[in-house]
Amino acid sequence: MGSTNVSHEELMTRLVDSVKQISKFSSSKGFFGRIQGDLVRRITLLSPFFEELIDISSELNEEQLTGFEVLRIALDSSLELFRSVNEGSKLLQQIVHRGSVVQKFHDATVEIEAALTQIPYDLFEVSEEVREQVQLLHFQFKRATERREEEYDLQLSHDLAIAESAVDPDPEILKRLSQELQLSTIDELKKESHAIHEYFLSHDGDPDDCFQRMSSLLKKLVDCATDESSEPDASTGSKTISRHRSPVIPEYFRCPISLELMKDPVIVSTGQTYERSSIQKWLDAGHKTCPKSQETLLHSGLTPNYVLKSLIALWCESNGIELPQNQGSSYRTTRPGGGGGSSSSDCDRAFVLALLEKLDNGTTEQQRAAAGELRLLAKRNADNRVCIAEAGAIPLLVERLSSPDPRTQEHSVTALLNLSINEGNKGAIVDAGAITDIVEVLKNGSMEARENAAATLFSLSVVDENKVAIGAAGAIQALISLLEEGTRRGKKDAATAIFNLCIYQGNKSRAIKGGIVDPLTRLLKDAGGGMVDEALAILAILSTNQEGKAAIAEADTIPVLVEIIRTGSPRNRENAAAILWYLCVGNVERLNVAREVGADVALKELTENGTDRAKRKAASLLEIIQQLEGVAISTVP
Repeated sequence: MGSTNVSHEELMTRLVDSVKQISKFSSSKGFFGRIQGDLVRRITLLSPFFEELIDISSELNEEQLTGFEVLRIALDSSLELFRSVNEGSKLLQQIVHRGSVVQKFHDATVEIEAALTQIPYDLFEVSEEVREQVQLLHFQFKRATERREEEYDLQLSHDLAIAESAVDPDPEILKRLSQELQLSTIDELKKESHAIHEYFLSHDGDPDDCFQRMSSLLKKLVDCATDESSEPDASTGSKTISRHRSPVIPEYFRCPISLELMKDPVIVSTGQTYERSSIQKWLDAGHKTCPKSQETLLHSGLTPNYVLKSLIALWCESNGIELPQNQGSSYRTTRPGGGGGSSSSDCDRAFVLALLEKLDNGTTEQQRAAAGELRLLAKRNADNRVCIAEAGAIPLLVERLSSPDPRTQEHSVTALLNLSINEGNKGAIVDAGAITDIVEVLKNGSMEARENAAATLFSLSVVDENKVAIGAAGAIQALISLLEEGTRRGKKDAATAIFNLCIYQGNKSRAIKGGIVDPLTRLLKDAGGGMVDEALAILAILSTNQEGKAAIAEADTIPVLVEIIRTGSPRNRENAAAILWYLCVGNVERLNVAREVGADVALKELTENGTDRAKRKAASLLEIIQQLEGVAISTVP
């Protein structure tokens, strides 16, 4: 391969970006989920290596750059494989291409392992922790290339055979099959039908029996979804494969008030569903209770029931019934300039826009109520999070973070937390200038607002570039305060955010200078406080920093670490051993302290019963302690 013309920093940035794209496929399920999940997990763990190489002072030579370029090409090929597996026809992959897809995963593993072989990662200026991780990952890739067992699922193969051959397969088999293949929801079955037709349209010649097999099996899955009256998953499929049944309206499609088929179902605060126009008339009449359960309504907000609405549409299409058009134009008005550009229905968008009008121009009470409604809507489901963001809620919620009303502030930051679950919304929240205001809430808000602000910062910090901005905005010091003052949940939110932010080197220094070590040490010594795991995890990441090592040692943590190595959980023993290793290697004074409190005995036991990483750290440190003892004996007159 010829020489590359990019700098090492640019190449590492490309690699980090590739890993970020690949990590989006980590939650894939179904038949290829485990194979894909293992490969994605290993690739994702390479990211810290690339991130540290961005900041090294020396440039890579041409041979090293070439090795990383080979790795980048291998990762891009893997990304294309993940996309094709997740976007293509699931049935086509199972009936026709199963073996070839498994082979493609193996080929991708071979390419990455070969690229890692060309990279002398032992020579780079990276932390010991990262170097060990890359060595372990390379070993795992190498071991995976040597395994060639068949990745077949016998249960899935059996279910496919029965579903194909039987005229009327057992519904339990079809249900299990639809879940395994991820073909149980409306969108999934629509997408599958489209993928099958697209595949055969793109191939010359007449469709063979494979097309008939897949179409027949898809019809059975659609019929199964239609019959699953108690499940919130179904699919319209296509009209040619939908079967007609007696048009008896299922009870749960009827409004409990009007007893008619619902066309615009909404959920009230008790969780009951009604036709929007019927329940709105009930509320307009001054009623404060749920008509069906008679429970008092906590608020008058109405949340669209998207799933039930889709199920009703499916039922109507399957039975040749025209779905009634929405009535009640008084519930479909939009505020000036607010229409268009939304994938949501007019009614859903109008409801959100009405809340935004109150949030923007209402009284204090109206703003508080609107923020609370948006908080609940954003928590309920993914569609709501998209709808709310598209309607323009994020900038208004950011403005309300500065509200003098504590409850409005609390609702607003929590609504942003719920919206940030959607990956696309993270960027919109940051672009709206939210980070500074969220940090201000973290410093001065109510305890619940501070805790949810910490959780929001953690959510936003999943995006690497946000780690820098959040740290620069003064979040670290405020998180340390919450770590000391918060409830148990608040402390955990703060610790999680601090840990994630400290993956970025600059934030480690901020945390250390902010005095984080002392509260972490107190949490470490309080076994009943439930924060030992989090304290150890943060100390482990700080111990790779020179300032961090000095601060941790000055806090008299070595006796506590040795005690955890002796009696802690496997994960905590591992982290404690890693911290002790970083503190003691190259420092005779700390080694003597560790030896005096019985580290050698605890470490010896850890080499026999610890995790693999713990055993390595323990063995290395034990050897250094024994060498020190040998020197001490030889100098005795």
